[in-house]
Amino acid sequence: MKRFDELYEELLKATIDNREEEYIENLDAFDAHQLDCLLNPKKHSLVWSTKSCECPKDDRHCVKVCPFHAIFPDESGQLQVDEAACAGCSYCIQECRAKRLTASKDAISVLRALRSHKGLSYALIAPAFLGQFKDVTPGKLRTAFKKIGFDGMLEVALFADILTLKEALEFDRNINTKEDFQLTSCCCPVWIAWIKNIYNDLIPHVPPSVSPMIASGRAVKTLYPDALTVFVGPCLAKKAEARDKDIAGAIDYVLTFQEVQDIFNIMEIDPAKMEESEKDHSSRAGRIYAHTGGVSEAVKLTLERINPNREITLQTQKADGVKACRDLIKDILAGKTTANFYEGMGCEGGCVGGPKALIPHKEGRKNVEEYGKAAAYPTPIDNPYVIELLKQLGFETIDSLLDESDIFTRNFLSNTKK
Repeated sequence: MKRFDELYEELLKATIDNREEEYIENLDAFDAHQLDCLLNPKKHSLVWSTKSCECPKDDRHCVKVCPFHAIFPDESGQLQVDEAACAGCSYCIQECRAKRLTASKDAISVLRALRSHKGLSYALIAPAFLGQFKDVTPGKLRTAFKKIGFDGMLEVALFADILTLKEALEFDRNINTKEDFQLTSCCCPVWIAWIKNIYNDLIPHVPPSVSPMIASGRAVKTLYPDALTVFVGPCLAKKAEARDKDIAGAIDYVLTFQEVQDIFNIMEIDPAKMEESEKDHSSRAGRIYAHTGGVSEAVKLTLERINPNREITLQTQKADGVKACRDLIKDILAGKTTANFYEGMGCEGGCVGGPKALIPHKEGRKNVEEYGKAAAYPTPIDNPYVIELLKQLGFETIDSLLDESDIFTRNFLSNTKK
């Protein structure tokens, strides 16, 4: 019987060589469920079991650590994942002592889609990408994605700029007394999953904004309706977010940095050796989203530009990691906090500490901070590309971002578990 990792690597290589049908036809001694997971990941949960669980019934670490109670044993004792409850935090995978749980993989589906798709295709890369693929500039990475088969690469940091602007405007409109507060909705799907599914009394304090990932996918599909959109980042939870009913369709697939590295390895693509294809459009505010406190800092800087004489200033409190986020939410509900803007990141260090990052989160944070400092514009207000893109999308003024739109707005209540 082929091991799961062998099946994945061999099928990925066969797909790159455009001979996956031949490979599948000649397969023997394989697990049919594993093969179907690799070929049709959207039919399955985000966490896959590669072998039967043999842990004692009362000592399953994966079940104990899941903050959403999404993984459980069935009547036969085998593990099942409640897809509606799973936020993709990856804790169960990390805690599986036998290493029999693995994350959903879209790499094979993406390669097949790139081959058959008739329209444009875009890799939408998360702000955490700096340094993930060694010392590679964004321009060289863009060329590497074109080698895979994409028509282009867009930095999601540009859309983080737009969401920063929207959240600053929301704060300026909604926070008028010392008792008012706002929870950022921008980045982390794990943080938002807690609020939607467990602590939904806090939903009125969350602006109805999509994440930068969803904003990028919706914007691309608004400008190019037939486009294929593939988000690339360090996070399994983004795969869960892309499936949320109220925002599904914006992102066709999600690749982790590890999946992209797998493709680069088999195709023998070294991004460092690629030619430059530079298009630098994001501000410092959008680039620093990837580390803890980045969203808060970005919104604060932008708010100061929008309304420098504001009497009630933005006071932040942030948390990273599952326990810290849960404790922060409990403190907010208990009235034990004094801030008026709260930011939560499910991973320690923020997105740079995602489970599928390729480098340590401290190194990732350093790279992101340096990239932020190198930006030509400090805030979205100063960024002409933000203003130009908004006009292309039908927003004539900055204030019109406060209006409900099909691009930057979502309805949390339509996708909330009671």
